[in-house]
Amino acid sequence: MGEIEGFLKYGRQEWRGRPVAERLQDYRDVYEPPTDAEVKIQAARCMDCGIPYCHIACPLGNFVPWWNDRVTEGNWEEALAQLHRDNNFPEFTGHLCPALCEGSCSLGLFFDPVAIRMVELRIIEWGFEHGLVRPQPPRHLTGKRVAIVGSGPAGLAAAQQLRRKGHAVTVFERDDRIGGLLRYGIPDFKLEKWVLDRRLAQLEAEGVVFQPGVNVGVDVPADALRREFDAVLLAGGAQQPRDLTVEGRELRGVHFAMEFLTQQNRRCAGLSLTTEPIDARGKRVLVIGGGDTGADCVGTALRQGAISVTSFELLPRPPLQRAPDNPWPEWPRVLRTSSSHEEGGERRYSIRTRRLIGDATGQVTAVEAVEVRWNPDSNGQPRMEDVPGSEFTLPCDLVLLAMGFTGPRCDGPIAQLGLELTPRGGIATDEHKMTSAPGVFAAGDMRRGQSLVVWAIAEGRAAAESIHCYLM
Repeated sequence: MGEIEGFLKYGRQEWRGRPVAERLQDYRDVYEPPTDAEVKIQAARCMDCGIPYCHIACPLGNFVPWWNDRVTEGNWEEALAQLHRDNNFPEFTGHLCPALCEGSCSLGLFFDPVAIRMVELRIIEWGFEHGLVRPQPPRHLTGKRVAIVGSGPAGLAAAQQLRRKGHAVTVFERDDRIGGLLRYGIPDFKLEKWVLDRRLAQLEAEGVVFQPGVNVGVDVPADALRREFDAVLLAGGAQQPRDLTVEGRELRGVHFAMEFLTQQNRRCAGLSLTTEPIDARGKRVLVIGGGDTGADCVGTALRQGAISVTSFELLPRPPLQRAPDNPWPEWPRVLRTSSSHEEGGERRYSIRTRRLIGDATGQVTAVEAVEVRWNPDSNGQPRMEDVPGSEFTLPCDLVLLAMGFTGPRCDGPIAQLGLELTPRGGIATDEHKMTSAPGVFAAGDMRRGQSLVVWAIAEGRAAAESIHCYLM
């Protein structure tokens, strides 16, 4: 335990956001970095409890109490080594993970949990600042070749693990730059792209070969990869967005969230757009979907100069505190306010979109919606029904569909290799993450469905271990 009574002496340190008026003028990180002293105090709150539920809740198995103790002692180098043992990219999870560990922190029973994600991010940044995050090329080569399709967190984690074991690794990415959703899906105000590029430089120095602009299944047949490589890992993500099947869906001004977010990321990178521009400036924006992607749309629309931003969420408003059926150490299903929601916009819960209304030119001008309520059916499952007399119309000029993803696209490698799918539409695998095609593996959202960055990294690491055992 870093400090015996630390959890009694110190309170939780929250992230300090830059002033809203300031950060709405740019796309830089909304949060200011904490000081080393603040992080040491936060780490000292860790109780080093007998059963560390933070460690159990983390898909990567991060040994949180151990590196909290090292930080409290000022031993940042050992904390960094422990952190990297379980997590290839702590800077990604430090910026983007919802911190499942904090939801299960033992302090959360009666106090505010330790700000674990803040400690994690500071450890890795300290490591970069002191030149301790170095390339680790393999000492011996196996002569085996592995192709990885997709350069998101799952593909990158697998690439690094396999390369360090001595395999020749080539990563294929259909976009013109490496990074997957980290590059073009996550706004810069949540993850500045120099953070990604810094880590990609390490992977390249270790010998990972990147092939951007190659759409496997179109530019290169999937069978060709199987012939050329000893193993193939499919880590292309859940690319199929959930659509809105209502009247008026075909109107101009109705777009998937990723189309909108990708364009802004390309603008921030100084790249040309590959599709017709989508701009929220001077528009009344409606975001349908209340998750992280919807929040990203809110923050981006506000920065572009939207007149108003309204978010619709089909589910009820979560409670402010844990409900009786949501006890610790389960993930707390409570109301969360993202940095984007702090910046403006209105959130409306229990709203169902009935139809989209357009003008004579085919441009969306309004949405017709209705309030809903959720009641248990005979089996105790929630059932949605419209609230009589609650219908309303909301003017809007731009509608962004942020309702999640249904799974991977079934054309390309899935169709060409004839892979079996799960009932939910993901690629079916055995316990070693091998698909129905021998030597072809799957990991990340392509296998388990839309999920978190921490799960993607864990999936990539596990797939890499299975591929290594298969090859050797």
